Amino acid sequence: MDPSGRRKPFNPWHDPRFWPKHGPWQNNLRGKQRSVFRLFLLFFLLVLAFSTIGIGALLWLLSQWISGGSPTLLTLWLVGPGVMLALVMMAAGTGAWFFRQFGSPLAAVMAAADAVAEGDLTVSVPVRGPREFARLAISFNRMVQELQRSDRQRRNLTADVAHELRTPLHIIQGNLEGILDGVYQPDEEHIQATLEETRSLARLVDDLQTLSRAESGQLSLKLEAVNTGELLADVVTSFSPRAEGAQILLNIDLQGEASDLVISADYGRLDQVLGNLVSNAFRHTPAGGSVTLAAMPVSGGVRLRVADTGEGIPAADLPYIFDRFWRGDRSRAHSAGVSSGLGLAISKQLVQAHGGRINVESETGKGTTFIIDLPSARK
Repeated sequence: MDPSGRRKPFNPWHDPRFWPKHGPWQNNLRGKQRSVFRLFLLFFLLVLAFSTIGIGALLWLLSQWISGGSPTLLTLWLVGPGVMLALVMMAAGTGAWFFRQFGSPLAAVMAAADAVAEGDLTVSVPVRGPREFARLAISFNRMVQELQRSDRQRRNLTADVAHELRTPLHIIQGNLEGILDGVYQPDEEHIQATLEETRSLARLVDDLQTLSRAESGQLSLKLEAVNTGELLADVVTSFSPRAEGAQILLNIDLQGEASDLVISADYGRLDQVLGNLVSNAFRHTPAGGSVTLAAMPVSGGVRLRVADTGEGIPAADLPYIFDRFWRGDRSRAHSAGVSSGLGLAISKQLVQAHGGRINVESETGKGTTFIIDLPSARK
């Protein structure tokens, strides 16, 4: 209504039902909807024109068939314009309804797609219209959310890699500058410290390369028959000195026949996975605790478990532990024995490369259990 109380004429260009506001891509949305509206308008004008011509031709034929002065002919000529007017109104109403139901949602998706192509990942298409268009909008919004997540991961990865490289590089630079300036003597202690930092850099680069290849599906596996019981025994043997030094009991639990524990896998890669998990367990298990490695046959393959009696993982952190550079305590990021945060991410990718799954169960104060399900043959 205007100030005088009269109803304002219908104007689709200012009707909020036609032009919903959804972010900074509003101008592009209006342009797309205007284009679609013009197409719908042109289509219905053509339909209306052909209908009018058809009705006019029908009236002319009827007038030729009916005698000149009959009341029927007069009625026909009086009703004809009314039918045409009704057709115009019906066409306008039908066109507006079709545009609102089909044209406007389609234009919104087109405008949002253009915005995403230009790098704007904040767009969100309104979910409305027929079921198919609503599903299209939901799928589009889910795609944009996934792009946002990927973009955040990329940015975080760049920042994390820079952070991880900065610390050893600063130590190396400081040691070398100290030696050149005469502050440090070029003795074995300082050279060894510098060498350890270069090794840390090399491990980080190797881990990043392994993770990148695994995520892209380019990691080659040397498949062979692997007895997981023997694999666990080798891991226990390798970590026994460390377990004794940390006063942690390292156990092995094999269930079933030895033949039931054989799978087709890359021995070295699985050893790397278990090594990452056991190292992680040692870091979070206090003296007097225990770490248990278990293997058991399950339907279609073998299940491996690495369980500790350590501090556990808070429930809020569980969804993120397989993310790159995730650490439960970032204040210990570069303390002795603490990894770069790629171990669990690499373990997950290596398990998936074998066609398996890795999950975690944990409760604060009661320990953590990693569960790996591997198929008998690679899928």
